[in-house]
Amino acid sequence: MAAVAAETRWQLLLVLSAAGLGVTLAPQPPNILLLVMDDMGWGDLGVYGEPSRETPNLDQMAAEGMLFPNFYTANPLCSPSRAALLTGRLPIRTGFYTSNGHARNAYTPQEVVGGIPDSEHLLPELLRTAGYASKIVGKWHLGHRPQFHPLKHGFDEWFGSPNCHFGPYDNKARPNIPVYRDWEMVGRYYEEFPINLRTGEANLTQIYVQEALDFIKRQQAARRPFFLYWAVDATHAPVYASRPFLGSSQRGRYGDAVREIDAGIGRVLRLLRDLGVAENTFVFFTSDNGAALISAPKQGGSNGPFLCGKQTTFEGGMREPAIAWWPGRIPAGQVSHQLGSIMDLFTTSLSVAGLEPPSDRAIDGLDLLPAMLQGRLMDRPIFYYRGNTLMAVTLGQYKAHFWTWTNSWEEFRQGVDFCPGQNISGVTTHTQEEHTKLPLIFHLGRDPGERYPLSVASTEYLDALHRITSVVRQHQETLVPGQPQLNVCNQAVMNWAPPGCEKLGKCLEPPESVPEKCSWPH
Repeated sequence: MAAVAAETRWQLLLVLSAAGLGVTLAPQPPNILLLVMDDMGWGDLGVYGEPSRETPNLDQMAAEGMLFPNFYTANPLCSPSRAALLTGRLPIRTGFYTSNGHARNAYTPQEVVGGIPDSEHLLPELLRTAGYASKIVGKWHLGHRPQFHPLKHGFDEWFGSPNCHFGPYDNKARPNIPVYRDWEMVGRYYEEFPINLRTGEANLTQIYVQEALDFIKRQQAARRPFFLYWAVDATHAPVYASRPFLGSSQRGRYGDAVREIDAGIGRVLRLLRDLGVAENTFVFFTSDNGAALISAPKQGGSNGPFLCGKQTTFEGGMREPAIAWWPGRIPAGQVSHQLGSIMDLFTTSLSVAGLEPPSDRAIDGLDLLPAMLQGRLMDRPIFYYRGNTLMAVTLGQYKAHFWTWTNSWEEFRQGVDFCPGQNISGVTTHTQEEHTKLPLIFHLGRDPGERYPLSVASTEYLDALHRITSVVRQHQETLVPGQPQLNVCNQAVMNWAPPGCEKLGKCLEPPESVPEKCSWPH
């Protein structure tokens, strides 16, 4: 109701002004710009200690704004974390998990047919009620079938792809990933939008930067508040950069991609200043999950002092770089030790726009404006999910692992390593180890690398266990998981159809037998 009232007031003021009744327009609601990187690690920015210091614009953004060193994603994988950002809810609530295997992640280009459910309220849908124009630039990753399209879930414009730039494929058994402008497919990766895997050259980041600049200019000219979700993916393997940036970094091709993104963000922030709207624009920079160490060192980033990386629920997979920038509102040069989450961007953005989050569902994101504007700290837990399994919880400085697992022995023996050079006995396990009765507990202030678990006989351990157990019990008693959206389909089922029927094209679990009817019960 508050959102409807806000829209009604805004429209009434516009009508009275157009009628020449001398009514002064209310101040335009603040613009909102979320800069969300792909597989960029905590240690990839100079302001976080990266020694080559090749991110001058982001470092300057931090100097002019607020740094969050304790900021987390909601899942160590791209797709669930993006669902969490736009809904303010844990991925297990929205169905962004797989039940195909215990604690396993899943999201591949063509095999997953799920996506964001219609029942979820996405950030752009809610901002629309306050008069915002919304655009996504880059990677969507919340479903590639038509019913999951961004323009069906609140966005007014889109330039980008439903998935990452995987490929190239043969375009027969498996087509290359499409690129869209709004509803129209304007090409495919490796075809109309080439990526040279040998040299790493691609112009996609430059295209994404220009899309952002053009959108901001158009909305400013129309005097309409905007929400821009800039979701570039150049730092996701295979990493890429345009020709002027190739070979420019001391960190190889991955560094080239980071330098180009940094330069692009610098252009966007300068435009906001040039247009005179910087003080009316809330900007937040972060990443969807930790650096993919499986692709390092040439195609992956740095997670700084933290353990492991993408795909794991150790700190390297879940703790992200984060910078808030709002000149004139957020004090410059500040560091907040608030435990933050990517889900908080949903609630905080609504607060910036003067809106309340939905009251008919559990919202996990906090409003960070009190932390940003007043320096207040709020006590809250961070839940680390992998698939549909609660792997760990952080409360204050203490982190308890209820399960440990990196990846399987089979994958590890084939050279797949999520924690290269970081083997810690009993912690970085290659079997799924349960610790629900006696969790491994670390003090992240003294031991950010999760190397030295507290003694289970210590008073400190028992006190931390008591506090964390109470929080976990309350969380699990009220948790209602959503229908799983990321289960991988059996290709034989996907391609099968009885006479006179179209292919099924959907499934949740590989069936034991082919169904008799054309429809598939969920």
